[in-house]
Amino acid sequence: MTEETKNYSVEVFGKTIEFEIGKLALLADGAVMVSCGGTDILVTAMGSRHEVDRDFFPLVVDVEERMYAAGKIPGGFFRREGRPSEKSILTARLIDRPLRPSFPEGMRIEVQVIATMLSVDQTNPPDVLSINGASAALCISDIPFNGPIGAVRVGLLPRGLVMNPTLQELDESRLDLVVAGVLNPESNEVDVIMVEAGASQVPEEEIVDALEFSKQGIREMIRIQQQMAAEIGKPKRSVNLKTHDYEAVAARFPDMQRRVEQAVRDIAGNQLEKPERDHALENLLNEILLPVEMEGAPEELLEGAKAYFDELVGKSMRRMVIEEETRIDGRRPEDIRPITCEVGLVSRTHGSGLFKRGLTQVLTLLTLGPISDMQRIDDLSPEESKRFLHHYNFPPFSVGETGILRGPRRREIGHGALAERALVNLIPDEDRFPYTIRLVSEVLSSNGSTSMASVCASSLALMDAGVPLKENRAVAGIAMGLIKEEDRVAVLTDIQGFEDKYGDMDFKVAGTEEGVTALQMDMKIRGITVETMQRALAQAREARLYVLRKIREALPEPRKELSPYAPRVVTFEVPVDKIREVIGPGGKVIHRIVAEHDVELDIEDDGRVFITAKDLASAQGARLMVEQIIREARPGEQFEGTVTRTTSFGAFVEYLPGKEGLVHISRLSERHIPRVEDVINVGDRVKVEVTEIDKLGRVNLKALDVEVPEHIAEAAPLREERRNDARGVDQRRNSRQPNRNPSGQPGRQGDRDRGKGDQFRPRRD
Repeated sequence: MTEETKNYSVEVFGKTIEFEIGKLALLADGAVMVSCGGTDILVTAMGSRHEVDRDFFPLVVDVEERMYAAGKIPGGFFRREGRPSEKSILTARLIDRPLRPSFPEGMRIEVQVIATMLSVDQTNPPDVLSINGASAALCISDIPFNGPIGAVRVGLLPRGLVMNPTLQELDESRLDLVVAGVLNPESNEVDVIMVEAGASQVPEEEIVDALEFSKQGIREMIRIQQQMAAEIGKPKRSVNLKTHDYEAVAARFPDMQRRVEQAVRDIAGNQLEKPERDHALENLLNEILLPVEMEGAPEELLEGAKAYFDELVGKSMRRMVIEEETRIDGRRPEDIRPITCEVGLVSRTHGSGLFKRGLTQVLTLLTLGPISDMQRIDDLSPEESKRFLHHYNFPPFSVGETGILRGPRRREIGHGALAERALVNLIPDEDRFPYTIRLVSEVLSSNGSTSMASVCASSLALMDAGVPLKENRAVAGIAMGLIKEEDRVAVLTDIQGFEDKYGDMDFKVAGTEEGVTALQMDMKIRGITVETMQRALAQAREARLYVLRKIREALPEPRKELSPYAPRVVTFEVPVDKIREVIGPGGKVIHRIVAEHDVELDIEDDGRVFITAKDLASAQGARLMVEQIIREARPGEQFEGTVTRTTSFGAFVEYLPGKEGLVHISRLSERHIPRVEDVINVGDRVKVEVTEIDKLGRVNLKALDVEVPEHIAEAAPLREERRNDARGVDQRRNSRQPNRNPSGQPGRQGDRDRGKGDQFRPRRD
């Protein structure tokens, strides 16, 4: 089968994005190669030909990272790609969130979107390209899809807002904002359908400006996809949409609507919590269905009645919010549930914080470790490691259910990454706080917005541990909701699970008093205007400031001292040319330091040294040892050393760690020492003084406190006496030798002259 290759390109603020269709993956329902610079992603879309009997739309988005894309070979024993990396899971979620609300309601065919990273140039991020590629693949396929969707990234550099910044520009940016949008058919304006952002305390006004700015690029991405669909798009296939005959159900249960509306009002009036509310609605449903079940009604009717009941509950809740500004638990739209904050709950951990908002309860535990504990990253990103980690656990008991405990699911990875993004810009730099920091948020009870509760609990744990947050600022998070009925909109603060289920938006906002640090917005409807988002951001700011006050009441600022159970880290620098001396041959010296002081010692290539110990004294002792190793001795300095070996001419003494000098046998004592081993042996401690350092760097020492055994001292005169005796012997010898050399001094020259004269004398018979 041959297909004609079609190429499309669009320029967005000076950057060209290309789409190639018809060359690769010819059997897929839709396949697009999207490229920018040296980044190429193949995105395919497939829809099954058979419907599945499920009560949800089975959409699966996968991102396949291929290490060859970045010119790397995978790590590990097998040297091939294994389970998806955290980055690929987060990218898959980023693609999924704008796509999911864009399919027809009630569609039940399996749809799979796969983005395969073929080339990554470490300049142009692949995630936003993948969103556009997925939308394009669905638009040209025969899979029913209410697209297209356009996506862009916005950065905030010193020179202003930038569209689709490079990875290098993002390093300097105060904002990393990904926005996906759709075209409103009525107003022909771009509506926002998904937002993901990390920020460095950016004010809400600047966030709104960035959202407005993003609409220009989104419109261009939508335009090019509309052109593709019009020119080469396949006709959409016919699928059955799962619906229920609500008219027949309403006729069979004529009083259901009235009873549901009354029950919802009673629940709100009595301000029932989640367990009592769920129990009341369940009892009402059973009361309504019991007579019909007793009559042997068909299963189809019962399923329709349950779906209709659920529909009525949602409509009643939404109507009450829009018309009466009353929520299911009796709160006003801007009200926040009761909040409690505690710190120091767990005694042996390095820091802990408990945050409770209504029935949502999260406990975060903090661990401090050495820099060597940082996470090594093996994916397509240029990042090689990170020292700040946030993990999120969501056990089944947190929602009152049983379940199988496995590894972290996509949702847990996504919520953990969102909280990490909200906090990372407040974490002190490595030079100021040389630790690896790991936070684990345990969700103990869930009734809405556990990810934002994790942010608050993590702030408490960080301050409890004594982590010096930048400007001593805590971070708080709040989840906002939305109810939209025609032209009437209600923004809800601090939504709970019930409002998340029946509402139109889940908008999470985290930040400090100064501004926003993280955003995440998911929609269940076809987008909202920037003006509505601006209103939600303003309402979220008021709520965030209230939560921050509650956090400050529990702990005003980070503790001044670390937990006594936390390791102590000492950091300093050594000259790069001295690193080899600290390590020693085969690591001998560094292993000795570690063993003697019970520490962990890491040396970076730039000369930075990190010493981690159980207590400060051990760390300082190891530091002193390193400083002694790199120290240069000078003549006249005195040291306490250890004899490492002896020879016939002297003893070698380690006067500094890893550095030896020679004490000549004549410098062991003022007395004559017949043998070195008579006064000193290997392992002895001896005080020495540096006498000389020769041109080759060899150090000569003299001993200062060697004890000479009594029997040797009696037999050996003082060295000065030996010198005087020697001079006396020389004088007596010279007096018996009158012959002189030509210079008038006794010596061998005179003897040689005397001998020479003899050979010329006549021989006598």
